[in-house]
Amino acid sequence: MTSAPDQTAAATAARRQTQDKLVRVEKAIGQLRRARGRLAVRAIAQRAGVSATFLYENTDARSLVQAAVTDSKSRHDRVAQDEHERIEASWRERALNAEEELTRTQKEIVAQRQRIGELMGQLRDFEQMVPGESVQQLATENTTLKRRVHQLAQEHRALQERLEGARSNLRFADKRIADLEAQIVERDQP
Repeated sequence: MTSAPDQTAAATAARRQTQDKLVRVEKAIGQLRRARGRLAVRAIAQRAGVSATFLYENTDARSLVQAAVTDSKSRHDRVAQDEHERIEASWRERALNAEEELTRTQKEIVAQRQRIGELMGQLRDFEQMVPGESVQQLATENTTLKRRVHQLAQEHRALQERLEGARSNLRFADKRIADLEAQIVERDQP
């Protein structure tokens, strides 16, 4: 049988070993947090160099792991929530911009429809004033009037040329008359 001092020494060594394992578990949890690693029982056990059974059976280790996993999940949830809110804000802003643009576009469409209605009304009024058969008659009359205007323009040019010719003849005749009068005056003078 083993003696009491040997048992005490074994118990003290076991306690030290357990304390050492608990310190390694704490360090492993800290390292995984800094590395943003996954805080799970197996990952902590592997990093700390202890068995998963130790983490489940030792109440202090189990408390450390549960606190770390809970804290990790809540931190992860906060990060995920913050990311979700950031994305949601972006989409909310886009949706508000889209609604504003949609409202502006709808107002513009209403204004254009009103303008189209006014123009269609003017067109109907014109069609009532000028029936379809009269449109052809107006087109024919318009063509005839254009020909008449062209013909009158040609006649005007011809008359302008004749007038210019008559003025030229008149100037020549006035000059000739002045010359003849000068000759008569010279003859009558002694």
